[in-house]
Amino acid sequence: MTLTQLEIFSLVAELRGFTLAANRLGISQSAVSHALKSLEQELGVELLRRHQSQVELSDIGEQLLLRARAMLGLANTLRQEAADARGMRTGTLRIGSFGPTSSIKLLPDILRRFREKHPGIEVHIDEGPDRQVIQWLEERRIDIGFVVLPEERFDTFALIDDQMVALLPAHHPLAARSELSLKELCNDPFVLTEAGSSELVSRLFNAARLQPNIRYRCSQLLSTLDTVSRGDAITVVAQGSLPEQENGGYVQIPLSPKVTRQVGVAVLDQRQSSPATLAFIELATHMHHR
Repeated sequence: MTLTQLEIFSLVAELRGFTLAANRLGISQSAVSHALKSLEQELGVELLRRHQSQVELSDIGEQLLLRARAMLGLANTLRQEAADARGMRTGTLRIGSFGPTSSIKLLPDILRRFREKHPGIEVHIDEGPDRQVIQWLEERRIDIGFVVLPEERFDTFALIDDQMVALLPAHHPLAARSELSLKELCNDPFVLTEAGSSELVSRLFNAARLQPNIRYRCSQLLSTLDTVSRGDAITVVAQGSLPEQENGGYVQIPLSPKVTRQVGVAVLDQRQSSPATLAFIELATHMHHR
């Protein structure tokens, strides 16, 4: 068993295809097939089920994929620790980011400074809903992720606090209020943004034993803002995720009682994190010291 075989197995499982994995790795499809066949023969189990255009993991393949990613992560850490001894000139950093708060307002400045300090580190960025970033961390598909805190299962580092606000159409009868309670937001049609703080919004209403009248679900914040601006629904979002330019179609009103949201970065285990990951954490926390 080699790290190359595990890398090929992991990539085929992620992309669900031999051709896509071969293109990503820059090798032939036959080389991918041969590597996986050899790995399956050595282990004595079927890792992948081949279909016409796609592959799917077997049950034992699903279990071994987590182990393979863990071994690849440790191998990457070893390489980067060796690179760190040479001045961290090479290496890879995989980052998971969610929503405008991390992808637009936090990550660009941190990444710019990181690239200035460590130009040889190759950075990969995956974007998805907050719960997707959590899954990527658990599956070791990323080294570090931006998350909404608290997250007890990870080692976390707080970066910023902001508050949750209600968004109402500009012509809404409650638009002139200085604050609003969650109960007052349960009558109108409600739009829930799947990216960002959807889990937090759901927990807020559940904790208050309230149920918003969810009529819309949007995968992106911009779609949510458009839905509110048209007057079709109201919502609750993090103030820090809103565009800096004012939008005349909606108003933002603080919640009562005030609800804060904390955003930070998380790693599966700080003790096993690579030098590049630790350097990113140090830079991010220094730039956003609380």
